Amino acid sequence: MKLFQNPFVKINKIARIINLPDYTKFLIISVFIGGAVGFAAVIFHRSIEFFNRLFFEQTAGGLYFLGAAAVITIPAIGMLIQALMIRLFPEISKHRGVPEIIKTVSVQGGRIPLRTTIFHFLAPVICIGSGGTVGPEGPAAQLGGGVANKLSSVIGMGDQRRRIFTAAGAGAAIAAIFNSPLGGIFFALEIIMLNNFQSTTFSALILSSVTASSISRIFIRNTSVFEFGIPDVGGYRYLHLFAIMGVAIGLISLMFIRYSLFSDKIIKKKLLGRVPQWALMVIVGLIVGTTGFFYKDILGIGYEGINNILAGRNSLQIVAVLLVMKFILVPLILNSGGFGGMFAPALFMGACSGFLFSQFLIHVWGIQVDPTTFILVGMGAMLGGINSIPISAILIIFEMTRDYSFILPLMLAVVISTMIIQISYKGSIHTHHLRQQGYRLNNSEDHAILNRIKISEVMKPRIMLIDCSTPLPMLLTEMVNSQADTFYLKNNQGRINGVITSQMLRPILTEFNQLKDVLIAEDLASKDIVLVTGDDTLDSVMKLFEKKDYDEFPVIAGVEEPGSAQRVLGVIRRKDVIAAYNKERIKLNLADSFATELKTIEKEERSKVADGYSIMVINPPAEFLGSTLAELNIRNRFGLEVLMIKKPVDPYSDELEKIIQPAGDYVVSEGDNLYIFGKDENLKAVTREQ
Repeated sequence: MKLFQNPFVKINKIARIINLPDYTKFLIISVFIGGAVGFAAVIFHRSIEFFNRLFFEQTAGGLYFLGAAAVITIPAIGMLIQALMIRLFPEISKHRGVPEIIKTVSVQGGRIPLRTTIFHFLAPVICIGSGGTVGPEGPAAQLGGGVANKLSSVIGMGDQRRRIFTAAGAGAAIAAIFNSPLGGIFFALEIIMLNNFQSTTFSALILSSVTASSISRIFIRNTSVFEFGIPDVGGYRYLHLFAIMGVAIGLISLMFIRYSLFSDKIIKKKLLGRVPQWALMVIVGLIVGTTGFFYKDILGIGYEGINNILAGRNSLQIVAVLLVMKFILVPLILNSGGFGGMFAPALFMGACSGFLFSQFLIHVWGIQVDPTTFILVGMGAMLGGINSIPISAILIIFEMTRDYSFILPLMLAVVISTMIIQISYKGSIHTHHLRQQGYRLNNSEDHAILNRIKISEVMKPRIMLIDCSTPLPMLLTEMVNSQADTFYLKNNQGRINGVITSQMLRPILTEFNQLKDVLIAEDLASKDIVLVTGDDTLDSVMKLFEKKDYDEFPVIAGVEEPGSAQRVLGVIRRKDVIAAYNKERIKLNLADSFATELKTIEKEERSKVADGYSIMVINPPAEFLGSTLAELNIRNRFGLEVLMIKKPVDPYSDELEKIIQPAGDYVVSEGDNLYIFGKDENLKAVTREQ
């Protein structure tokens, strides 16, 4: 007996009674999630301010005997606390930052445990609050994605929509932190969704980001975080200077990424084996504190330091030192175990670089330019370069500054800087980290669908095989009688060694009488033959179809020893691959459309979809247990489709349930709930099997 009932179950039932369109419910949930993420971002921002006061006012007061040098120890204390958190929760601590959201949306099953979200709320707050020279944006994106993910599960969203709302939550958090709704939208599209644009996704991103940004403006600030005068671009005659700066900042971004990856390798493979992690983190904290003792602007997020650069309060030498120290310290903090993001550091380093470049033009080349414009453009170029988010970087700088006058040089520098990184790394630093972890990322769900289906599930067993020594008259007779368009040749060893199509025979028909006693099949066949195996995926075979101008390929059992006979299974045709894709896409959309309703019918046997068709939840009969879905062949035996599978979870887990998309290799186990769709009479037949 349930003591507490999920209130969203009642809301779903009410929505069904008043017959709200599915898209309307989708929009309402988008606004709701945007609001929740907006409040979470506000709490995150206030928490950083609270811990900053706690560390630098109260803790520093307790270290009064150290005098002004107390600031040196505070970042070390923060790093020590984070080291303790890592020691207590080692597995949770590994799931950090933007790459985890990308994995959740694009790779994994679309679920983020609540404990992970809470941990990655507290850890960065402590790091940044104690002076860690990192940004809040990456953790905020993880927080927003985690909040949206949990709410989607509680509401009862299907796997597909939960992924969409997770991405929307991450984008909404960026929108709230930067006060940039457009920047949040395109951050989610460029980074989290891997540029996979869909209309429903875009709707969720817009509503969530605008709602979160509105809440941020009410409770945090409704003004630009940066203070500057009116930028003077200097007309089109200076555009080439911004292009040169874009190249320079692109190269700095490239060096930063390579240094970050190099330091990560050194720390993880060499230092952590000799020095305890807590000691290494404390040492890094002391280095940060020592730098902050002499250069206060290096501590924390760095927005105040950017304003000092914009106002011209720092000398050329100080800005150069700040750039070098930020460049060195950010990867050390993150790679040693600290928690934070790279957006704010990128803005800080971009501001330093833009200022230094403008001073070089003024004092070396004698060109009188406006430093403010170069600082703002430099911020966008570095943000776009390091994170590979050109559109987001342009929009974030535009919305944070609320000034349109320098948009053209900003776009030019950002695009050039990002191109340098894209050429070098074929993606963002976040996807590079995922590739290092062994993840293969596709920027399209189409690839994921095709990758889940094996050729053996789609191929046709009927294949036209002829002996390579078949005479031309017999070959033509076989082709006419079988009405097949393609024949495959087998040699004396039983191996396919050629292919003949009807198009290849047409040119010789005019000279048939002269050639009928001369030519055999082997003389006419093309030796450019492509073989695939039954275990290959439709994704791989579709790529072969793109490279080769064939409509079908022969399918063999596997890789045999050279010279041995091949076991030919059939053929895989282009049209069959497309048909299988369309069927899976329809099934996926159907499962997702009904996922919310399915949550509310668990106590019923059946939910009517249309006249004569229903969706039903069944417990697998004993004969199903231990067999794969491919072996059970439910589609052919009963004429039914398995839409999704719900597995029982550990009662101590944060997950309410585990929902799995059906695949041929899934093994049915006790406790599974199979959601099946089909004709009512077929559903009755399968229930009689139980």
